[in-house]
Amino acid sequence: MKKNLFIPLVLVVVLLLSACGGNDTKNNASSPSESSSASPSESASPSTSNVSESDTFTYQSEDGPVEVPSHPKRVVVLTRFLTGNVMALGVPVVGVDEMSKTNPRFEEQLKDVEAVSDESLEKIIELEPDLIIGLAGIKNIDKFKQLAPTITYTYGKVDYLTQQIEVGKLLNKEKEARAWTEDFKARTKKAGQEIKAKIGENASVSVIETFNKQLYVYGDNFGRGTEILYQEFGLAMPEKVKEATEKEGYFAVSSEVLKDYSGDYVIFSKNADEDNSFQNTATYKNIPAVKNNRVFEADAKAFYFNDPLSMEFQLEFFIKSFLGQ
Repeated sequence: MKKNLFIPLVLVVVLLLSACGGNDTKNNASSPSESSSASPSESASPSTSNVSESDTFTYQSEDGPVEVPSHPKRVVVLTRFLTGNVMALGVPVVGVDEMSKTNPRFEEQLKDVEAVSDESLEKIIELEPDLIIGLAGIKNIDKFKQLAPTITYTYGKVDYLTQQIEVGKLLNKEKEARAWTEDFKARTKKAGQEIKAKIGENASVSVIETFNKQLYVYGDNFGRGTEILYQEFGLAMPEKVKEATEKEGYFAVSSEVLKDYSGDYVIFSKNADEDNSFQNTATYKNIPAVKNNRVFEADAKAFYFNDPLSMEFQLEFFIKSFLGQ
C-alpha cells in the first residue's frame, strides 16, 4: 500500500526534474580516457574541525566545492570502478551498477542493493539517496544533482591509492582510507620482495583477458592486478606489451601473436562465459609460459578492478600463485 502511494510522487518528481533539467546531456557514459577539470589530488581535505559536529561539510570535487553529508547513509554508486572503494570504507550503498552485483566478492553484501545506471532516474529517485557517485561524463547529471549531492571522478586521473584517499575524503573517512593505503603498500612490498627472490629479478609477467570476444593484454594501471604486479612488486613487463599499452593501457591481440606478448609468467583473467577456445590450440600450448605451467588463471569477475576489495583479492591470489602460500 505504501509503495502504491509513493509511485505518483515519484512520477511528479521525475516530471519536475525533466522540466528543470531539460536535455542536459546526450553524451554516453564516460570512457576511461575522458578527462575533465581539476585533479582530485589538487583538492583540499574537508574542513575536519567541524565535520564531526555538522550534518554536512564542503568537499572539493573535480568540479568545485559541493556540500555533502558528513555521515552518508544511502549512497548510490553509478560506476563499477568505485563500488569497492565505497564498500571498503563501510559506507552503506543502496544502488550500484549491474556489474558490481555480479562480482562474486561483492555478491553477498550487495544481494539486497538495487542495480541502477545513469539512465534509471526513476529507480534512483525511489532509493532516496543522500549521495550519488559516478564517473565524469555520466548522463542526467544535472537531474541527479537536484536529488542529492553528486560527485564525479575522472577514471585514471590519479593512481589507485590516491583515488581511495579521495573517496575517503568524500565519505568523511580519510583517516581510514590512508591507513589502508599505507598498510597495503607495506604488504605488497614484502610480497613483491619474496616473489622476486623466488622467480628471479628479471622474470617478466604479462596479464591477458578475453572480454567481449576479444583477447587483450594490459599495461601497468588497468586493473586485473596490474597495479600490484608492476607498480608495487616491480616485476618486469614484456617490452612488446609496454610499447603496445603505453597510450591506452590495454591492447587487443590475436591468439596467433599472443606468444609475442607473453612473459615468463602469464596472469589470465579468465571469464568462463567468454570464448576461451584459443587455449586448446597448438599455438597457445607452445607458448613457453604455458609449456612451463606458468599461467595462473583468476576469476575475471572478481579481478577486473583496482578498488581496495578487488586488490586484496588480487594480492592474495598472487601470493598463493607465485609463492604457494
